[in-house]
Amino acid sequence: MVNWMSPAEIARDGVVFANMMHVLLGLYIWEWFISLPFDFSFILGKRKFRWPMIFYFLGRYALLFVLVGVAIALNVTEEINCQALYIYNALWGNVAIGCASINFSLRTVAVWSESLYIVVPVVVLILGHWSLLLHGVVLKAAWIDGEGCVITDTNTTILSAIYIYSMCFDFVVMIATGYKLVAGMGLSGRSRLVKLIFGDGLIYFFLAFLSNLLATIFLTLNLNPVMSIVMDVPAAIVSTIVASRAVRRLTEFTHKGPEVFSGNQGNSTLAFRGQNGRVKSTRKGGGVHVQMDTFTLAETNAQRSYLEYDAAGKLKNGGLDPEAQEISDEFKRPPY
Repeated sequence: MVNWMSPAEIARDGVVFANMMHVLLGLYIWEWFISLPFDFSFILGKRKFRWPMIFYFLGRYALLFVLVGVAIALNVTEEINCQALYIYNALWGNVAIGCASINFSLRTVAVWSESLYIVVPVVVLILGHWSLLLHGVVLKAAWIDGEGCVITDTNTTILSAIYIYSMCFDFVVMIATGYKLVAGMGLSGRSRLVKLIFGDGLIYFFLAFLSNLLATIFLTLNLNPVMSIVMDVPAAIVSTIVASRAVRRLTEFTHKGPEVFSGNQGNSTLAFRGQNGRVKSTRKGGGVHVQMDTFTLAETNAQRSYLEYDAAGKLKNGGLDPEAQEISDEFKRPPY
C-alpha cells in the first residue's frame, strides 16, 4: 500500500507533475502557434470583431499566461514569493476555465436562436460559475531550499466545487445543444452546418466534460497536495483547446459560407461542379438531358459571400437555403 502522504512519495509526485507540465506547455504552445493566423485575421481586419470573441481571446491567452507562470514556478532557482506566483496562476487558470464554459454556452445559445428560455438559465449558470471561480486562492505554496516552490496545502472543497460545477455546466449545455440539433434534423438534416456542430461540436463538449470529470476524481480522492491538483492544468488545457477550436470552426464556416449544392447525388444524377460552372446530367425519357449553368468568378464569389449562415443553420440574410431544398421532379428516376 502506497503511503501517499510520505515526503518521498510527495517528492516523486512533484517530479511527475513537473515533467507533465513541461509536456503540456509544449502542446499548448504548438496549438497556439498553428492557430495564430485566425487571431491575426481579426487584427488585420479580414474578419469583423464581435463581442463573443472577447471570451475566445481572453480564455486563450489567460491559459498561456498560466502555463508561463507554472513553468517559472517549476524552474526557478532563486528564492521568490511562491504564494504570489501561485495566486497569479490560480486566477488566470480560473479565467481560462470560465471562458471555455462561456464559449460553449454561447454556441448553445446560438443554436437555440437566442431564445430567452435558454439565455436566462445560461446566464444564471455563468454567474454561479464565476462566483466559484473568483472565490479566492485555494492552495498555498512556499519556497523550500533545494526544492524551489512547493505546494504545501490545497483547499480541495472549493476546487472540487469548481470542477463539479464546470462538469455539470458543460453537460447541461451539451445536452441542450444535442437536443436542439436532433429536433431540427428533420428540417435541415442535410445541412453541412448542422453536421459540423452535431459531429465535432458535441465531441468537443464531451472532451471538456471528461477532462473536468478526471480533475474532480483526483480532487475528491485527496491523496496528497500534489495529486489533488495533478489534473487541474490538463483539464483547463483540454477545455480551452476544444472550446477555442469550436469557436474557430464555426467562425470560419459562417465567414466563408457553405458550398452550394442541390439535388440527390445518387445513381440517377451526376453533378460536376467547377469554380466557374456547374453541369447537371439527368435521365429523361430513356435519354440523357445535360444542363450547364455557367457563372463568372465574380458572380460565384458574390454568391458565396451572400450565403452566410448563423450557428442555427439559418441564412443570415433570409431567403431559401440551397442545402435544405426539396428534391425536384427533375432529379427523380422515371419508371421504365
